[in-house]
Amino acid sequence: MTPRRVAVTGLGVISALGQDVPCFWNDLRAGRPGISRIESVDISGLRFQNGAQVRGYDPGQHFEPAQSDLLDRFSQFALIAARQAVRDSGIVFTPELRQRAAVVTGSSVGGQSSEDAQFWEVYRCNAPRVHPLTIPRIMANAGASHIAMEFGISGAVYTVSTACASSNHAIGQAFWMVRDGVADLAIAGGSEAPFSFGFLKAWEAMRVVAPDTCRPFSRDRKGLILGEGGAMLVLEPLEQARARGVPLYAEIVGFGMSSDAGHITTPSIDGPSRAMQAALRDANIGPERVGYINAHGTGTTNNDVTESRAIRQAFGLHADKLAVSSTKSMHGHALGAAGALEAIATVLALYHRTLPPTANFTTPDPECDLDIVPNQARATEAEYALSNAFAFGGLNAVLAFRRA
Repeated sequence: MTPRRVAVTGLGVISALGQDVPCFWNDLRAGRPGISRIESVDISGLRFQNGAQVRGYDPGQHFEPAQSDLLDRFSQFALIAARQAVRDSGIVFTPELRQRAAVVTGSSVGGQSSEDAQFWEVYRCNAPRVHPLTIPRIMANAGASHIAMEFGISGAVYTVSTACASSNHAIGQAFWMVRDGVADLAIAGGSEAPFSFGFLKAWEAMRVVAPDTCRPFSRDRKGLILGEGGAMLVLEPLEQARARGVPLYAEIVGFGMSSDAGHITTPSIDGPSRAMQAALRDANIGPERVGYINAHGTGTTNNDVTESRAIRQAFGLHADKLAVSSTKSMHGHALGAAGALEAIATVLALYHRTLPPTANFTTPDPECDLDIVPNQARATEAEYALSNAFAFGGLNAVLAFRRA
């Protein structure tokens, strides 16, 4: 079968920048961070105080009580984003399409808040039993399964868990499935809700969380800021989308993966560089055609320097002509959902011909010698863009998009 071109026809987002796509894009374009004091957890025992949480979220606005009781917060985010993306795409599910559609999601930690709450009951309160729905709430595939049930999708449905690269792996595999004719439509993305006390203490122990805010590529950066949310894309064959007469956000044209096969937490230069080169090969484009990279850009000392060097290794002299920004400076590091949030940020950048900035930037770091689009959005005519995700465990996943 001849490989099919794949279009992005629907987007859905819930994040610290708002609970829909317009709010998300408006804050990105304005360089307005959604980082503030953590509200949902008692933080008096933590060294850090700030996070990128979904503010003003009320499950009752989206779910009946019986359904809400089945869903951990991360699954709620997945389903809300999927509903938005499907509605946005205008797709109508026929019995045939339901059997030929796929759902591929990414999540690093699954139902963390449900797990933490039940462990508290057992270990702290000596409870003799836990909630009977604990396992269905915490399993990482719960979001994908509930999306499938919501829309009656009976094709391939599964979840990828590769730490911070989870969503990029999910979107990339969904792209390949649609391109190769395995699926005629895919809902792909990720979700995460990591704000539970035990999990935050684990991150505190790593000493990579900033005490104030996230300043990727800035010389005075002090670490990452954890975030939460969900983001989903609808992918379908380009010709099918054109036949339906729906607007196209972008075309997804390439996907590259690699493994550092090195250290469990310290990133390498070669692994990310090879993943970017693999995405370019898969897209059949030269590095000089890329105009923008949405960087992994966590704001940690090691990651930002390593990624800067990896971009230079992958792009050579063209690295001087690339615009690079990290939107984690605004929506935080949403772990397994980060790639999906950033994929949508990249798609919207191409669609609106506007590059979201790296917010909170103060002082250039000579070791991060890239054009990092500081603080203010920038007009662009970029035709191609990459979205990077590099995870603990040395797992790298890069998506390539083309302006529609």
